[in-house]
Amino acid sequence: RLVESGGGLVQTGGSLRLSCAASGRAFSSYAIAWFRQTAGKEREFVAARGGVRADSVQGRFTFDFDNDKNTVFLQMNSLKPEDTARYYCAASHAILSTGQVREAHRYDYWGQGTQVTVSS
Repeated sequence: RLVESGGGLVQTGGSLRLSCAASGRAFSSYAIAWFRQTAGKEREFVAARGGVRADSVQGRFTFDFDNDKNTVFLQMNSLKPEDTARYYCAASHAILSTGQVREAHRYDYWGQGTQVTVSS
């Protein structure tokens, strides 16, 4: 089970730190990623372990994890209105390539999401 938290309302240029806590098996045994989605659009890859990030968040978002707490994080800096979305963490049993981690259909488990709203 994955549970996200840390979303909220922030002004342009602000920061948020999202958390995703897992119960059960250790996170280290899964491929983990963050995705986001806005109404009427498909889920969009954001970031994954190993420094893989979408071009739109390069230099602003950082994927981090704490194995002891079985938690992953998404540090989001210099937020823009276009970052407004519901953010999800996802886990896959598979070993995914750098390209495959960007594909939502490869993930077996999803959290309920946490809303991020960036005001202009």
